[in-house]
Amino acid sequence: MHILITGANRGIGAQLAQSYRAQGDDVIATSRDGAGTLTLDVSDPAAQVAMAEALRDRPLDLLVCNAGVYLDKGQSVETGYPAQMWADTFATNVTGVFMTIQSLLPNLRRARGAKIAIISSQMASHTRAPGGSYIYRASKAAVLNLGRNLASDLKSDGIAVGIYHPGWVRTDMGTDAGDISVKEAAEGLMARFAHLSLGTTGCFETWDGRAHPY
Repeated sequence: MHILITGANRGIGAQLAQSYRAQGDDVIATSRDGAGTLTLDVSDPAAQVAMAEALRDRPLDLLVCNAGVYLDKGQSVETGYPAQMWADTFATNVTGVFMTIQSLLPNLRRARGAKIAIISSQMASHTRAPGGSYIYRASKAAVLNLGRNLASDLKSDGIAVGIYHPGWVRTDMGTDAGDISVKEAAEGLMARFAHLSLGTTGCFETWDGRAHPY
């Protein structure tokens, strides 16, 4: 398979890239700083154009939109959550996902039965609302909505879209308190991506295959 993974310089993205390469797939990994990867700041329209031009005629079987930020940990509802933090988070977690998909649509259409996997979070769910982290939660809810609507619009192109909660993973973002390792998360997500089809497009699932409530 020809695969592109955003935010693949560390954590889940890096593990996904490593695991797919280990099974012989052709993987393009991207990151904002470009260290060992293709440089892509998903929130930068010019960077999106440059990536699309570099990959102009290349078919893409699987696009994993993994790049994301969690900037509002520990913010106070009384004094925190500044406007710029909202803008920066949505620029990466929502607009960045849309622009990446938009930029690579020609490549996805060149492949037969292409798939898009969007890494969201259980924090996107409106039925799970323990409070706090308002910006991150709102951005992940927005990208869940985006993914489900794209699933409808891209079905006629034969492109399936899935949205996934990767688990509470022991990464810089998830902290050492996470429930599972990056390897466990990546293995579970890869199984979910393999199962994704036009019959399941628009799904919101956990890394271990459970349907997640919206």
